[in-house]
Amino acid sequence: MNQRILILVAAFAAWQCCGPVRAADTNFTVLADTNQTALASSGQPLDALDNRYKLGPGDQILYQVIEDQDAPTNLTITDSGDLEVPYYGLVHAAGKTCRQVAEEIKTLLQKRLYYRATVVIALAVANKAWVAGKVYVTGQVRQPGGYEIKAGEKMTVSKAILDAGGFSDFSDKKHVRLIRKTAAGQETFVVNVLDVWKGQLNKDLAVQPGDLVVVPQSLVNY
Repeated sequence: MNQRILILVAAFAAWQCCGPVRAADTNFTVLADTNQTALASSGQPLDALDNRYKLGPGDQILYQVIEDQDAPTNLTITDSGDLEVPYYGLVHAAGKTCRQVAEEIKTLLQKRLYYRATVVIALAVANKAWVAGKVYVTGQVRQPGGYEIKAGEKMTVSKAILDAGGFSDFSDKKHVRLIRKTAAGQETFVVNVLDVWKGQLNKDLAVQPGDLVVVPQSLVNY
């Protein structure tokens, strides 16, 4: 009888000390969330998670693997754009969303460390001084050139034109072109800034780093 009790106690102690099982498994739940106070809320579908804000150097994020039962860790993205992930090492994060980084870390942990992991990443503090890139404005504006897009800032076509000093006297405000290079080639969008000024804000397209805004010349000043 005493021998059976000793065996059961030893088995229970071994189970308690195992921690995460070091094996591959496809049953991962990966979350990226902007909620700083409830990182462990794992019931959200991926579609509802933060997949818009692009992380950059100096941003602070909260990182947690739920199965570790540890408190969230505050990590800062380095000047080179990397995160020092606990128990793993450097993972490049700049230019990616919280969700993208969480998915990447999930894959890396799956290969090397965890049997099952719920990876949670939340933006804690955005480094507003970080410049995501530039939009270039040319044509009939008062100050053509490249203008910085700050991290977390929503830059639109009309805002870029304002940064460039506004329209010149003979600019075609109805046919402003937004030119964007993509992997599939070059895309061109036409924006009627006069409609934007009249309140149709949905027509004021957001610009991305590397975009070119071209204001053509008009023969009539309107």
